[in-house]
Amino acid sequence: MTRLTEHLTTAQPYVLGLFRAVVGLVFTCHGAASLFGVLGGAPGTQGGTVPAGTWPTWYAAVIQLVCGALVLLGLATRAAAFLASGSMAFAYFDVHQPTALWPIENGGELPVLFCWAFLLLVFTGSGAFALDRLLARRSAAGRQPAERSASAERSPAAA
Repeated sequence: MTRLTEHLTTAQPYVLGLFRAVVGLVFTCHGAASLFGVLGGAPGTQGGTVPAGTWPTWYAAVIQLVCGALVLLGLATRAAAFLASGSMAFAYFDVHQPTALWPIENGGELPVLFCWAFLLLVFTGSGAFALDRLLARRSAAGRQPAERSASAERSPAAA
């Protein structure tokens, strides 16, 4: 392995964590814009919101807000990314693909990129800077003393 490859491999979890956070933040912003009218509002509403309960726009906005926030924080990353990826695949094939085949022709570049970015996170996990990792470390640290005392009670030396 070359030195460059070693450095890149060492940085991989940190870059993946930054990637996850940025993708989650941008996705969360889309949901917040549609639900609360912030950041320019929902597309096509002149700064407004999508009507509550409308299919599929309101539900998509809720998925964007909730899953985006979970991915941003690195909490239940794989499950949230799976749901977000599926919602973007639905958005592409339901809204964009019927008008033209290629994303560049039908305005579907963003749903395609979100879909594949989230699918990547399903398989790679959260990377560094994630609450998933922090909670797993705390859980493992909390179990270790209990496991030691339980194994000490079972060992013949303790009897």
